Formats: sequence, structure tokens, C-alpha cells
Amino acid sequence: MDEKYLSAGRDVGVMLARNGYGVVYGGSNIGLMGAVADAALERGGKVIGVIPKFLKDQEVAHTGLTELHLTDTMHERQVGMAVRADAFVILPGGLGTLAEFFEVLTWKQLGLHDKPIMLVNVFGYWDSLMNFAGHAEGEKFLRPQDARLYTVLADAGALETHLKRL
Repeated sequence: MDEKYLSAGRDVGVMLARNGYGVVYGGSNIGLMGAVADAALERGGKVIGVIPKFLKDQEVAHTGLTELHLTDTMHERQVGMAVRADAFVILPGGLGTLAEFFEVLTWKQLGLHDKPIMLVNVFGYWDSLMNFAGHAEGEKFLRPQDARLYTVLADAGALETHLKRL
């Protein structure tokens, strides 16, 4: 992963801690979310991890978190993060990030929660996904109102401004 994404992740972690927001995430000590967690912790933020036992056993669990909750399955992990979160901030990521994003997005569409979902589109990372969403809407697989289920923000500064308005 390019350093620019790690830097953007650290910016988010610093901003969240500075504003008194906690972080709930998958509990890993690696990657972009590991950088977010480290930055928030370094500034005295509360960071809660939720990780399946089999990943903890592979030694990827962050050992310096405020709390670490263990689950048996990946689905339990997603539920565990969702119930502990007041809002969802989606940073650049891979398949796990996409799975988590679409899970909470679908739950919101179905009325299972009404928590804010924010897609942080640093360096245009999510542009192709937004283009796909527009295509799916044009083909009538998504409804126009589905685009209002989440907010697209450019960076940590835009995220901070948006969170203060909630």
C-alpha cells in the first residue's frame, strides 16, 4: 500500500482522537486501520478492536488497544463492530472493507439502523465504486434514494467537518 494512504489514515486517527471520537475496527495491527488505531492511541484516543480468534492466533491482533473483543467468525466480527459503532467511516481498503461497507449499507437500506455512513474518498480511491453505483442506478438495480444512504467525503478535514454537523 502506498504511504499516502497510511498518512491519510493517520490523519483520520489523529482527528478522531482530537475530537474525542472513539475508534471501533477489526482489531488488526497492520494496514491502514492499524495506522488509524496507532495514531488515535498515540493521542490518547479510545480504540476498540473486534477480531476473530483465528486471526488473533495468527498474531495480527493489535496488542495495545483500549479493548479487544474476540469472536468466532468473520460475521460475528462485523456485527460486533456495528453494534459498538455510532457511525461508520469507510477508508480505502480491499475485500474486507467492501464487505463491511456493503453490510452496513444494506442494513441501513433495510431500516436495521440509521447510523451515518461516510465513505472517505482520499486520492479518489472510491471513484470507480461511485461510477459503478451510478451505473447500477441507471440500470435500475439501485434506487436514486440509495445514494443518500451514505456521504462521500474527500479527506480527514471534510470528515471532521461532517462529523461536527451530525
